[in-house]
Amino acid sequence: MKRILPLLLFLFSFVGFAQDGDEAVLEGEITATVVNAQSSFPMESVHVINLNKVVGTITNQKGKFTIPAAVNDTLYLSFLGFKSQKVRVTNDMFKFENTEIALTELAYALEEVIVRPYQLTGYLEIDVKNLPINNSYQYSISGLPKSYEAGSKNPSAVTKVLGAILNPADLLRNLFGKKPKQMRKLRQMKEDEDIRNLLASKFDRETLTELLQLDKMDIDDILSNCNYSKSFIRTANDLQILDAISSCYEEYKVLNRR
Repeated sequence: MKRILPLLLFLFSFVGFAQDGDEAVLEGEITATVVNAQSSFPMESVHVINLNKVVGTITNQKGKFTIPAAVNDTLYLSFLGFKSQKVRVTNDMFKFENTEIALTELAYALEEVIVRPYQLTGYLEIDVKNLPINNSYQYSISGLPKSYEAGSKNPSAVTKVLGAILNPADLLRNLFGKKPKQMRKLRQMKEDEDIRNLLASKFDRETLTELLQLDKMDIDDILSNCNYSKSFIRTANDLQILDAISSCYEEYKVLNRR
């Protein structure tokens, strides 16, 4: 009897450990339904992205979607006119297919906008003082045919211009070297058709910031230093921004290899 008791305790502990291990490595495909939080109606064509695996899908007419995932992965759901939501994958989402995720509709408030035109008086000295002034500074370098805009008058602005022209490898290394894991996701994002379709319809950079773990200012800074115009940065859709960052990153890798 004394020998049997330790053996039973060992077996129970082994079974418990095995169960915990199964839960820890649980991975496969999960199915869930997206509904409107206000009406509880299923929502069709909601974009769902697994931020960890960098794969995407959309919901069907019944609001259902199926996507590869593992426990603790993060799903990012977005739909025009609704607040985007992040959901952590749990063990229960593998065990049950009746998981519901509710999206909340955004409330847009229209505010009065007063447009004040510039009224000319006809007197040059007065009109010149009333016109807006561009505070961005441009720097010219002897021997180069054009000037470069740096945005502000300080020593770092001059260094930024010189770095962009004379040492592009160091410039790109500073931009991309701090977040190599996020940048490696670019290739996966470009290969997933659902993610590309989603980004082609968006202009708010929200999905890009979640996937790359960058903020909007970082994205603008990367594109500016990769010689993309302000007009492109302001008007391009998220897919065009993704392709631009990817192209710049490929250039960085070539320069860094040297």
